[in-house]
Amino acid sequence: MSTETTSGMAYWKANVRLISISLVIWAVCSYGFGIILRPALSGIKIGGTDLGFWFAQQGSMIVFLVLIFFYAYKMNQLDRQFDVHED
Repeated sequence: MSTETTSGMAYWKANVRLISISLVIWAVCSYGFGIILRPALSGIKIGGTDLGFWFAQQGSMIVFLVLIFFYAYKMNQLDRQFDVHED
């Protein structure tokens, strides 16, 4: 296998790993905290409402937006690391 092929495979492996971690975090926040664990979080108050409702209505969207910026930041780092960045 050539060095370029090995480097490309490592790049995509790192990319898929980053996507997988991001999706797990988003799923835990949106489905886990917002739906499955909502009754358990109902006693904790945040901003005048319970934490489970907050995650279901706004928390998962905020986490999603943060993950978008996190993904872009980490992909820029990966692009520079594997020398596929755009100038």
